[in-house]
Amino acid sequence: MSRLNPAETIINLPEDIRWESPPDVPARSVQRTMLAGDENLDGQYLVLMKWYPGYMSAPHFYRTDRLCVVVSGVWWCNSGADFDPHAAVPAGPGSFVKRVAGTPHYDGAHPAADEPAVIAVTGIGPVDQVWVDPSQPWLRRF
Repeated sequence: MSRLNPAETIINLPEDIRWESPPDVPARSVQRTMLAGDENLDGQYLVLMKWYPGYMSAPHFYRTDRLCVVVSGVWWCNSGADFDPHAAVPAGPGSFVKRVAGTPHYDGAHPAADEPAVIAVTGIGPVDQVWVDPSQPWLRRF
């Protein structure tokens, strides 16, 4: 029987994945881990995002499409430049969400959620993220 060649197949078990929070955000608000590539560089990337209950992003958009699959929890999504979290739509585990390039949107986890929402996001970088209103905080309370 042949053994797995780690130069050909790379496995990161959940306990080995290192989650990071952006600087200057409250603990247990949002985290991410880059699994492959880099969304700021040319080429394909894969990032896991973790939204904790009660937190959302502010409206923003990207230069390229992003393809998203909800891994666990419920991800609340909306489109448009006006932040209205109560109009967001829930997407549960296994849901597919396409973020169309150049269109504003925002997302996060409902405050009443029992667990964070974990989303796998892939696309072609660089994404060149733009906040609709950069004078406002990018992290919002739901």
